[in-house]
Amino acid sequence: MRRLPPLAAIRAFEAAARTENFTAAAAELGMTQAAVSYQVKSLEERLGAPLFVRERGRVRLTPLGSRLMPALSTAFDTIESAFASHRQEDESLLTVTTTHTFANTWLAWVLGAFQMEHPDLAVRLSTSNELIDLRSGDTDIAIRAGRGDWDGLEKHKLFDVDFTPMASPACMAEALKRFGPDLQPADLLELPLISPQDSWWEQWFKDTGVETDGRPTPRGGLRLDNQANEGHAAMGGQGFALMSPFLWVNDIVQGRLLVPFPDKISRRGWSYWLVYPSERRLVPKVKRFREWLAAEMAKAHASEQELMEGLRSGSSDEARQVA
Repeated sequence: MRRLPPLAAIRAFEAAARTENFTAAAAELGMTQAAVSYQVKSLEERLGAPLFVRERGRVRLTPLGSRLMPALSTAFDTIESAFASHRQEDESLLTVTTTHTFANTWLAWVLGAFQMEHPDLAVRLSTSNELIDLRSGDTDIAIRAGRGDWDGLEKHKLFDVDFTPMASPACMAEALKRFGPDLQPADLLELPLISPQDSWWEQWFKDTGVETDGRPTPRGGLRLDNQANEGHAAMGGQGFALMSPFLWVNDIVQGRLLVPFPDKISRRGWSYWLVYPSERRLVPKVKRFREWLAAEMAKAHASEQELMEGLRSGSSDEARQVA
């Protein structure tokens, strides 16, 4: 246990000793001259000896004050340096945490553009599906999926989570070969599904009017733990996966994934959100990232809407003719 005098008294003494003037010390510390005098007097009473000789217009250190002054100034310089180092590091590094899915399907593809626009700022991307404490100081910003019911955080909705089946051209060709060009949602019950245990499958079948009795498929199926892995499995021809079109626009446009039912989209009531502690909303690097992400999201939403409208208007029929 440290047996130190009150820090306020030590600060007042150090400032008064350095400036040799109680009024100047008060201005530096944002205190009144009387408050500085009181703090110094309380320290002197604690030590049982005077620290200053009061003279008109200035103060002069006593031998005790002169002996204490260098060590205390050095200590305050060390404290100031420690906080300055933290501020410099905090201002030069932005740490973003998000889910494996959002990082691998979208954010990692565009994040370099933000860093290029802000070359003075290093960007670190951390992926985790676990809840984290944003006030711990390890992370500046989080992007998470949920209902947005997080207390004490600034929240900005990025996009709603919706989902529909997708598959590779090879997998789609096999499905059309088996069921003909007019593929129906119920036909998927007889086809390989990726992560069939996922409750989203049951909801999607229910939304499309297909009865499943709680079991989307009689097969065991390939089970993966996030949509990023499911999407790559789908592109590898492993079966149909339920995925959010927003996250896979490029793969759909480039033909790696096909969307057999673009008019049959289900929603879970979840969204992706940008979140950070309320007290950090005015931190420059947080503000810069928030504004950049909002602009990127606007462009991505426009691309997704254009793509899905094109699929619904007829290009999905063309996509089915892969057989």
